[in-house]
Amino acid sequence: MKKILIFSLSYYPRFVGGAEVAIKEKTDRIRDIEFHMVTLRYDSVLPSISREGNVLVHRIGFSAKSPAIGDLQKFPMRLNKFLFQFLAAFKAISLHRKERYDATWAMMAHSCGVPAALFKLFYPRVPFVLELQEGDPPEYVERLMRPLWPLFSRAFTTANVVSVISTFLGNWARRRGFTGPVELVPNAVNTRHFSQEYPTHELDELKKKLGKRDSDIYLITTSRLVHKNAIDDCIRALPQMPDAVRFLILGTGPDETMLKKIAADLHVAERVIWLGQIDHKEMPKYLKASNIFIRPSRSEGMGISFVEAFAAGLPVIATQEGGIADFLFDAKRNPGQAPTGWAVDKDSPEQIAAAVKDILGNPDQVRRVIENARALALKKYDWDLIARNMRQKVFEPLLMKRQS
Repeated sequence: MKKILIFSLSYYPRFVGGAEVAIKEKTDRIRDIEFHMVTLRYDSVLPSISREGNVLVHRIGFSAKSPAIGDLQKFPMRLNKFLFQFLAAFKAISLHRKERYDATWAMMAHSCGVPAALFKLFYPRVPFVLELQEGDPPEYVERLMRPLWPLFSRAFTTANVVSVISTFLGNWARRRGFTGPVELVPNAVNTRHFSQEYPTHELDELKKKLGKRDSDIYLITTSRLVHKNAIDDCIRALPQMPDAVRFLILGTGPDETMLKKIAADLHVAERVIWLGQIDHKEMPKYLKASNIFIRPSRSEGMGISFVEAFAAGLPVIATQEGGIADFLFDAKRNPGQAPTGWAVDKDSPEQIAAAVKDILGNPDQVRRVIENARALALKKYDWDLIARNMRQKVFEPLLMKRQS
C-alpha cells in the first residue's frame, strides 16, 4: 500500500478548523492509501502517536494539560508554530527512514510549506503536493513569512502539484512561481446535514429561546470574529434597516469586544444577539430559524460557511472576494450565470442594507436564487465527489511520478 506523509499544524481531536476537517473527510474516504501525519501536540493528554480515522498521527512540540485556545499564545506554547517549521521537517526525515513514504502533502503554505520544502531538499525524488486553503489575504501571508522567505518560496517552486480550494488561490500559486499543474479541489459540506428539515415545534422552541417574533427578520452569520470576516460592516448596516431586522452571530474571536462597542455606539446593541460557539451538529437548526445568511468578507480562501447556507436554503449576502467568486453569482454582476446570492462590495454597509431590502421585497426572486444555490451545493460540494477528485487528480499522478 502506498504511503503519504501529511504536514498539518493541528489535527483531531483538538483545535480543529476547516483545513483539518478537509483532511479527515478526504482521508477517511481514500482507504487504499496509508496516511501518516506530523502535527503539533498542544495537549499533553494526547498520546505522541495515535490513529485518527485513516491517519497515523505523530505529535511534536510543546504541550500543556488540556489547554484552552488562549493558552496557545502563552510561553512556551507560542513558540510552537515557529519551531514546527524545522522540527516537523526533522521528524519527517526520521520517519521516512523507516516508512519510506511515496509522497508528502503540506496543508497550507504559510504553516506547512517550509517543513515540506526542507524535506524535499533531503529527498528531492519524493513527490510533494502543496494544498492551499489560506483564508487570509496573500499579502498578509507573505509579510508573515518574510523571516523564512527563501524556504517559503521553495514550497511553491519545488512542489510537484498544487491543490487549491479556489481559483483565487490557484492564481496566487502562479504569482509565487509555481509552473506545474494546479488542481482545483474545493472543500465540501455535509449537504445532508445542512439541508435537513426540522419539526415545526423544534424551530418554534428555538425561535422562542432567541426571542424571535413572527415579524422579526434574523440575519445570521457563522464566523470567527476577526477583521477579515467584516462583522463590523454588518453591524454598521443595521441602522439603515428596519428595526425588525436583527443580527444573530454564531462564533467567537478576538474582535468581540470591539464589535460590541460598535453596536453600542450605533445604538443597535439590542438588535445583535451573541451566541458564541455553537456545536456544528446544531448549526443547521439555527440557520433554518433565520432568514438571511451574511458574511461580507474582506478576504476568503473559499468560505465553506456560504455553501452550508446554500444547502440550508437561505438567501446569502456576501462579497465576491477571493474564492467566494467561484460560487456566489449575482444577477446583476454575473449576468451569464444562474444567480446564487447577493453580492456586495467589501467595506460597504450601505450595499448590505440595500441587499437585505431587495431580498425582503422580492420573494419570487429569492425562491429562484435559493433553488440555484442549493442545486450548486448538492452538485459540486459533496465530500464523496471531492475525495474522489483528490484521489484521481492529485494523488494518482503524484504516485505514478514516484514509480517512474
